[in-house]
Amino acid sequence: MFGRALTSVFWGVVADRYGRKRVIMIGTITMVVFNTLFGFSTCFWMAVVMRFLLGSMNGFLGPIRAYASEICRKEHQTLGLSTVSTSWGIGLIVGPALGGLLAQPAEKYPNFFSKESLFGRFPYLLPSLAISIFATGTTILTFWLPETLHMHNEEHTEGHCTFDDMESPSNLSDAKEKSEEIKQEPPSKESLLKNWPLMSSIIVFGVFSLHDMAYTEIFSLWAVSPRKFGGLSYSTKDVGEVLAVSGFGLLIFQLFIYPSVANVLGPMIVCRILAVLSIPLLSSYPFIAMLSGSGLAILITCASLLKNAFSVSITTGLFVLQNNAVTQHQRGAANGISLTAMSLFKAVGPAVGGAIFSWAQNRQGASFLPGDHMVFFILNVIVGIGLLMTFKPFLAQPST
Repeated sequence: MFGRALTSVFWGVVADRYGRKRVIMIGTITMVVFNTLFGFSTCFWMAVVMRFLLGSMNGFLGPIRAYASEICRKEHQTLGLSTVSTSWGIGLIVGPALGGLLAQPAEKYPNFFSKESLFGRFPYLLPSLAISIFATGTTILTFWLPETLHMHNEEHTEGHCTFDDMESPSNLSDAKEKSEEIKQEPPSKESLLKNWPLMSSIIVFGVFSLHDMAYTEIFSLWAVSPRKFGGLSYSTKDVGEVLAVSGFGLLIFQLFIYPSVANVLGPMIVCRILAVLSIPLLSSYPFIAMLSGSGLAILITCASLLKNAFSVSITTGLFVLQNNAVTQHQRGAANGISLTAMSLFKAVGPAVGGAIFSWAQNRQGASFLPGDHMVFFILNVIVGIGLLMTFKPFLAQPST
């Protein structure tokens, strides 16, 4: 995340100058290379360097968000950006799930992997390799992506039309006229840092990103911690199964429920409602830990699914605000700034979450919010701060 924070604005500017597709392809190729090398890490610092290079060279998330808002008509923009945030959210869920299921295969699946094999000598290569293979397929698919950025020169004008133009071939002449109009429009010189609708939504997004990353860190630690410390005594495999089911449920929620609700109520109303609902949901976690057996498994899976669905839906609403606050020629850079802020918050999120969890373990007998009750209370405080920031006068919504 720190590497990504250093270069996200740069990749956004490159996407605005040379096109979204090129930056997306560079990012997927980078993922294949450095993610595989991460699996071959033989020491801590090699792992850190590989992750840093992966983050700094991988700048496609911002352009992907710009791409999603440009490929869809306005009435479908929520669905387009919901797909992006759903993919991101599922990655944050399925990634740890794959890690829990595939890491250290020689220990978990000795009948298939011996300790002398490649995966026995590199215990974290298998999940890394699985992701790299998936990223290779994604890289191949990006060759067929149409470019959405309007190129302002003659040789690129034809063929770079909006979704509405591409939808109807009979409107090709209208598309050419629209491209000519676009070429004549002088680009706005307004500084993105002075665009308060954009910057305020980015700040709110950063607060919720800090919460999401801290929650992701805390959930896994809490789930595997012993019962005597208020945890679930789950194995990494159990955690992986919970997260895998949550990822599937998140996909269904975001694709079939959220877009319809957001189109009726508006993204920000949905954002506020889900932030409010997150507070009692998080408060219930320490009480869920008192259960056991199938009751525990069902409730913690449902709670995890809802929490992740709420988080991704909040993120989607803020994505919509950010992309509507700027014109197309600034959208890549705007998403780069947003990604930088998110990366900075998410860079400290695991450390903050781990420190809070460790501190809470030493106050099991406290009279006020003992043990894990304090952990989830602090997470709720962060949600509350983010919720308050979604109202005026702090958050300024774009006029269109």
